[in-house]
Amino acid sequence: MSNTQFAFIKGTRVPSREALQASIDSLGFDMQVDPELKLLEDEGFSPCTLGGRGETGFELFVTSTSDVIEDEESLADIASDNDTCLSLVWHGSMRDLACVMIVSCALARDFGAIISFEGEEPESLESLLSGARDALKDAAAE
Repeated sequence: MSNTQFAFIKGTRVPSREALQASIDSLGFDMQVDPELKLLEDEGFSPCTLGGRGETGFELFVTSTSDVIEDEESLADIASDNDTCLSLVWHGSMRDLACVMIVSCALARDFGAIISFEGEEPESLESLLSGARDALKDAAAE
């Protein structure tokens, strides 16, 4: 079963790989995104290193917000005036979830993204940070 975290963001604010990594580092998480990551161009699996261990990551899909809303009209209010949707998908591994949560925290805090798990009400940064810490604890047990 797959899970999707939506990050609605203005296309002009989508960070470079370097800016995203700097944000993750400043949050204090031991995670590195793919050295070749290009958020607006890549699609499919994006590998990460979590706690010095590879073999983790998430699937990335980028589309216009209008395309997402066309499929799911209820997302219009959540997306607000953001024109780009980054869909971060994971399948069940807590390590993969931790990567998604950490990237979501960085996108929300430093780049103005609105984060929604599968169309639910957007999460606050505090809630995202708590979720990332919880996912890291669970990932350590995997």
